[in-house]
Amino acid sequence: MSSIPSDYLERVYAGFLGKNIGIRLGAPVEPAIWTYERIRAVYGDITDYVKNYRNFAADDDANGPTFFIRPFLEKVEQAGSLSSGGPAPSLEVEDVAKAWLDFAREGAGMFWWGGYGRSTEHTAYLNLKHGIPAPESGSIARNGQVCAEQIGGQIFIDTWGLIWPGNPEKAAEYARIAASVSHDGEALNGAAFIAGCIAAAFCEKDVHAVIGQGLKVIDKSSNYAKVVRAVMAFHDASLGDWHLCQEYLLAEWGYDKWPGACHVIPNAGVCALALAYGAGSFARTVEIASMCGWDTDCNAGNVGTIAGVLYGLDAIPAHYRNPINDTIVLSGLPGALNILDIPTFARRLAAAGYRLSSLEPPRCIAEALAQGDGDSALYFDFRLPGSTHGLRVSDPISSAIAHRTLDEGDGIGGEGALEFRFERIVREMSCKLFYKPFYRRCDFDDERYSPVFSPAARPGQTVRIHLRFERWEGQKVGIEGYVRDSFSGDEVITTPIVFPNEGKWYWMEYVIPGLDGAEADEIGLKLTSYTGGGKRDSGRLLVDRFAVSGKAAYAIDIAKQAVEFGCVTPFSQNGGTWSISEGRLHLMTPAQAMAYTGGYKVGDQRVRGQVMPLAGDSHLLVGRACGAMHGYLGGFDGENGVSILKQDGGFARLAHREYHWKRDKDYSLSLEIVDDRITLSIDGEVVLEAHDDSYGTGMSGCGAIRCARALYGPFLIEEL
Repeated sequence: MSSIPSDYLERVYAGFLGKNIGIRLGAPVEPAIWTYERIRAVYGDITDYVKNYRNFAADDDANGPTFFIRPFLEKVEQAGSLSSGGPAPSLEVEDVAKAWLDFAREGAGMFWWGGYGRSTEHTAYLNLKHGIPAPESGSIARNGQVCAEQIGGQIFIDTWGLIWPGNPEKAAEYARIAASVSHDGEALNGAAFIAGCIAAAFCEKDVHAVIGQGLKVIDKSSNYAKVVRAVMAFHDASLGDWHLCQEYLLAEWGYDKWPGACHVIPNAGVCALALAYGAGSFARTVEIASMCGWDTDCNAGNVGTIAGVLYGLDAIPAHYRNPINDTIVLSGLPGALNILDIPTFARRLAAAGYRLSSLEPPRCIAEALAQGDGDSALYFDFRLPGSTHGLRVSDPISSAIAHRTLDEGDGIGGEGALEFRFERIVREMSCKLFYKPFYRRCDFDDERYSPVFSPAARPGQTVRIHLRFERWEGQKVGIEGYVRDSFSGDEVITTPIVFPNEGKWYWMEYVIPGLDGAEADEIGLKLTSYTGGGKRDSGRLLVDRFAVSGKAAYAIDIAKQAVEFGCVTPFSQNGGTWSISEGRLHLMTPAQAMAYTGGYKVGDQRVRGQVMPLAGDSHLLVGRACGAMHGYLGGFDGENGVSILKQDGGFARLAHREYHWKRDKDYSLSLEIVDDRITLSIDGEVVLEAHDDSYGTGMSGCGAIRCARALYGPFLIEEL
């Protein structure tokens, strides 16, 4: 196998796009009722998405590969440059187990919560939560062979293949470690095979060689290897009709022979079938995987990654790529991470791949990641071919479209830009180019995995857009910055109107305004025609930079929120029952329960909130929460006491003192964290201080660590 290919980043991008195209294509025909026969009878030969989503909601096949690798990516990033020849950080099973506990919202989102002993992932999660360490948490010895060998072993591991280009052995090794948190036996062969194929696809020339490399990293006597070889033998003996091969799988390797809800072996056969009969076509590969039935989104997602890497960006048809629009929605616990920009994530994976190979990431990757990693800042540069970074257009009357254009003498240095066309807009007609940093329930057609959101761009942060205007017809077009209030739907103009000179690059800059406790769900540019006499304006904008950064400061008015996807916006809640009562956030819980909001990588911060204890003796604010298992808390803790606590799996008091608080009384609490100093104030008076440097960044929020009922809010959150 060769070293990292020159187009490595583009191939990572294509692979992750391919993964999510396959998921979106296969999801609407996922069992139980969608058998191979029913799919064929209803849809015939699938050549496009079978369902048009306004926005495709979260899916477990996207959640796992994105969240479970995060602790390891952070470990690699903290290690810095490895070009001097130092050892690459090793993957420990505890890294992945940490992600399971920190990023899953118990009972909702992330994966299928089908019950202990039935859902492999639910089983592993409960094992971890109750102290059974990984890999015992996913072992056959602990959970039995049927539970341990379901399909989840291979559907969450694509990203391990993407960070080991040309190195199937390492990809397989890391995938086995990651999958062992929840799976064992043949499921680990599935993890190794898929990751090995992805890694091989960076350097091999055809799919047969890729499959051959995948087979080399698993036990040749395993049932997994046997089903893959059986499919390849059938293909070689009867080229052309994949239906015959699927009928062979149904007869010889079907679900009736492999117990459990969704065993890995039949689906392994489908993956091999789709790759072989896809015959060099990305589209045909994911289409066949979806038409075969069984676990359609999982299989189409896995082969979509392999085919995306192997065949590249140019092989992905526009009708599959455009609806993705470089954005996927996730359903992890940190709401600010649930809107994922695919090019930014691809850069992060590629940077890790270079470092693991003891190479410096190219400047185009390093510079973009330094500007914004998607966790605390947004930075879109449109350098990757065809990238849109999720920007959208509005008002179909204007015939506005958005796509990327390469340098055609436009002064963008060959790096690319987003092109926004507006056609025949008449006087006082407007059209918009914008990004969505926040979603509401009304934006989706489905909610299988319950995505919840905290805004990725918040009041107080600065929006900077580098643009160039070009007129084709008409006389006068004005451009303004704007945000949209998610509560009222009103557009708030954020800049004076500008009539830019044609042909010159211009920075449009504005601060996201406070919205009286609501959130912004659109940020961008508004174009309005000022041409008179019945004439029309047509032209285009080129945008080569779109960025949001800086410190936020914003209020959260609970009266302007709603209960959506089982949470009160804009919080992601874990445990307890949360509702809106009298314009306040109402918590009632028999055990630990937390609500998180804000950016995921906020450092120094202050969260202020009204708190009215109603029952119980735990009523707390939260700061620098790194997930469900790590962070700081401060507030009422015990009868007549206040504490500052550190959560590290369990809870430890960093400071405590007597404080006579009363139920049914409103208090103004403030938890401030600056450097290693944590300060708790009540009604404007500092009552407690502690020092700890375990967590440098995290989310804000509120909650309880034991049985309690309380009213919280409104809130004021400041990034210091």
